[in-house]
Amino acid sequence: MAVSVTILVLVIALHLIAFVFAIGAERRRSEAKVLPDEYDDRTFCSYTTDASTVYGLAAVALLLLSQAVLNAVTRCLCCGKGLVSGCSATCAVVSFILSWISFLGAEACLLAGSARNAYHTKYRGYFVRHDLSCATLRKGVFAAGAALTLLSMLASILYYWAHSKADTGFWEKHRNEGVGLATQYNHHHQGADSDKA
Repeated sequence: MAVSVTILVLVIALHLIAFVFAIGAERRRSEAKVLPDEYDDRTFCSYTTDASTVYGLAAVALLLLSQAVLNAVTRCLCCGKGLVSGCSATCAVVSFILSWISFLGAEACLLAGSARNAYHTKYRGYFVRHDLSCATLRKGVFAAGAALTLLSMLASILYYWAHSKADTGFWEKHRNEGVGLATQYNHHHQGADSDKA
């Protein structure tokens, strides 16, 4: 199987857009302030925008799409014809495992970050308490998802390249060409021998 530039560009583009969304989610995390309720002596948490939840979920969807495209093309390493043993096959297996680990890690960070960012604390207590805190997402969760997204992109590119090199379709094509050449050579010599007789 030859390396398809279209597939490479698509996988890289989806990963990079997911990375941008993850960075955007990190920068637009919800922040909260404890404010007094104007109607009674209770306090409540006032939150800023929920944009990072949307950004995080968009990054999750793009990463999932990229992984689906890559595994559909390569037939998920286990459903295809098999790989020719050698350095390329070993590299394909290692990068396949690394791409899945980094993909699952990125998805977990982005999903957990989106869910936690969407959670808003309601009424917290009475004015006399000064230790109130509003639940917010810890800094760095989306950033970790962004870093794992880049790692997933690199591992996916390496996996696709190594899989293309080690795919048996390449070997079978050339083996069949060799058989065809040998058959033509035999027919040619048999014809020459019959002419001599």
